[in-house]
Amino acid sequence: MTRARALAAAALGLALATPAHADPGDGFVVEWYRVELEPDLATGAVAARQGIMLEVTEDGLDRLEFSPNALAISSATIDGRPIAATSSDEVIAFIPDKPLAAGTSLLLKFEYSGTPKRGTTLVEGGMYTGYFACDWMVCLQDRPGAKAPFVLEMVVPQGTATLGPGKLVLTTPLDGWTDRVTWSSAAPMSPYLFAFAAGKFTGASEDPAIRVLTAEPGVAVPPGHVETTAAMAAFFADKAGFGLPTGSYTQLLVPGTAAQESAGFSAIGAEWLAREENDPQSAWVVAHELAHEWWGNSVTSESWRDFWLNEGFATFMVAAWKEHRFGREAYDAEIENLRARRAQLAERGWDKPLTWTGDYPSLAYRRAVQYSKGALFLATLRAELGDDAFWQGVRAYTTAHAGGTVVSADLQGAMEAASGRDLSPLFAEWVYGEPEAS
Repeated sequence: MTRARALAAAALGLALATPAHADPGDGFVVEWYRVELEPDLATGAVAARQGIMLEVTEDGLDRLEFSPNALAISSATIDGRPIAATSSDEVIAFIPDKPLAAGTSLLLKFEYSGTPKRGTTLVEGGMYTGYFACDWMVCLQDRPGAKAPFVLEMVVPQGTATLGPGKLVLTTPLDGWTDRVTWSSAAPMSPYLFAFAAGKFTGASEDPAIRVLTAEPGVAVPPGHVETTAAMAAFFADKAGFGLPTGSYTQLLVPGTAAQESAGFSAIGAEWLAREENDPQSAWVVAHELAHEWWGNSVTSESWRDFWLNEGFATFMVAAWKEHRFGREAYDAEIENLRARRAQLAERGWDKPLTWTGDYPSLAYRRAVQYSKGALFLATLRAELGDDAFWQGVRAYTTAHAGGTVVSADLQGAMEAASGRDLSPLFAEWVYGEPEAS
């Protein structure tokens, strides 16, 4: 454990001892995932073969447990040896034929089929997924820091447009009727970012780096939308210190008001673009999901405890983009909205520290803390440190942890190094919460 992470644990009053084997993912780390998937674009059902390379970290491990889902698993093996697999509402478990030794690397392979309960959405002529990847494959849903490379091969009708994690590697015609399409994210990604889309999508961009596909017939892309998105990407790249992590980015326009980032593309509800056409400053969702390519996808919170580092950054970067594009008044208006949300939290007794781990009464309360208060804290840091030190700290933090995971102390360390100031009191107030009087 690094000094920064030890400080974070101490600030939160955490025990540094290894937890007992209890939850999905305990006792091993995933080195990579590979899925050969055949999605049914009419019903949303899936059938697949999957491989997981993992390393055992707990001596005598007798179960490999993953997040539960509604899929039926068959013919599981470890390094070619048949093993049992069980599934319940709490966990999917693979039972090795003998206890596993720490330090062992092994390949888990299995087949599955079924209709996911969550995470997949049917659209006219196709489907797309988002967030609940562990409902259509086997993975670790609640461990954002358990990042791993992912290769996804999809068998789809010939001519089907597809999106997947990272980059398109290969398209191979199979039998005159179907294609095998391979997408790969060589950079480690958190499982909640694994996603795909397949269907009769149409393109609306000639820019190879910034693409727009539409899954809803008749959707009009506002004039200049692609150029604006490219300008956003250039702005975020400058502040982060490096370009798009996957080299390109695609927006899939879907019905309604969906908004979900994934590795290399986002699903964006077409209704947001209709608002953008009437008011260019309303492109909030477009900017937020794009910002996640850096803050959230590349630099990922180690656990949900520090999830504000994902969402607070993406929310703040929307305000920063608006300042860059529309002027200081636009930025001030965004920050004032954040202050108003925090004031509402305070009135209701829910102005929690950013790393608070208790139960929220609703998703709206959680977002008001992790998104809005998180962004407001970054704006406060900017005001306290000045632009030069603040943006130097942001760039150092982002580049140092690209492709990795972070806790709040990592940001604190970067900002203290950039400013030459002790920011412990500020982080105690906003992030960890003032310690209770003894």
